[in-house]
Amino acid sequence: MTTAPSAAPGPWNTTDIPDQSGRTAVVTGGNSGIGIATVEALAAAGAHVVLAVRDPERGEAAAMAVDGSVEVRRLDLADLASVREFAAGWKGDLDLLVNNAGVMNTPESHTKDGFETQFGTNHLGHFALTNLLLPHITDRVVTVSSEAHKKPGTPRIHFDNLNHSGEYEPRKAYSQSKLANLLFTLELQRRLAAAHSPVRALAAHPGWAVTNIQRHDGSALSRAIMRVVAQDNRAGALPSLYAAVRDLPGASFVGPSGRGEVRGAPTLVGRSAAASDPVTARRLWAVSEELTGVTFPQVTATALGPQAV
Repeated sequence: MTTAPSAAPGPWNTTDIPDQSGRTAVVTGGNSGIGIATVEALAAAGAHVVLAVRDPERGEAAAMAVDGSVEVRRLDLADLASVREFAAGWKGDLDLLVNNAGVMNTPESHTKDGFETQFGTNHLGHFALTNLLLPHITDRVVTVSSEAHKKPGTPRIHFDNLNHSGEYEPRKAYSQSKLANLLFTLELQRRLAAAHSPVRALAAHPGWAVTNIQRHDGSALSRAIMRVVAQDNRAGALPSLYAAVRDLPGASFVGPSGRGEVRGAPTLVGRSAAASDPVTARRLWAVSEELTGVTFPQVTATALGPQAV
């Protein structure tokens, strides 16, 4: 069951998640931050949750503290061979894929396949994973983006220099990767609808949440402000969970409802004009297929899993 009326008046929270018994979910980066909070909430509601993590030892340590049915599988989104291995090992249906893992504002570096680390991990790794798993997915894909898709400046996809070679700035590279997450969601939903698939693609952002992803942020001021105004990882996970279980239209974007979308209960939010451009979304998809060697699979209008009520 994927959605239900709120059990009580007030802001939506994890107590409003309907019974997830019989459902299977994969959460990338599920061992920390909003990832582990997402795992905990889905498992508590009855889902079987796979923590897809780069370090299985850390994943197992995190899983030990989760009350519910969970398992750990290795996945390094910065290595396409690892992505392929994870997908090849999947058997049976997968109700929900949460593309949560990410890196933020890292020093200039590259993935094993030679891509700028933030673009390669946050976008290309999830692009490949989603398409490889798509024949198994029965309900939806939720990809975690960020308000950083709107800033600094006017972010765009640097098709002429995706790696930002010779002009690398951590925040701009991060913004490009988060913009790519939204364009990916837009084009994925278009393709699913054209194939008459019941699967939906949605996106979410956590607002300003305190997690390990900010460990590379060199701004002392940003860290100081964060300690005062940011929300914790469980609050930051609410938009992802809302997108995962509510009956929302494909391509919806969920974020906090508070001022500036920094914190607050989850709700549908807007996105930049750049993130709404179908032409750019199609171009990014074509480039991503070329870079990863992974294409949109043959999907059919298979029967839906548990229905929304």
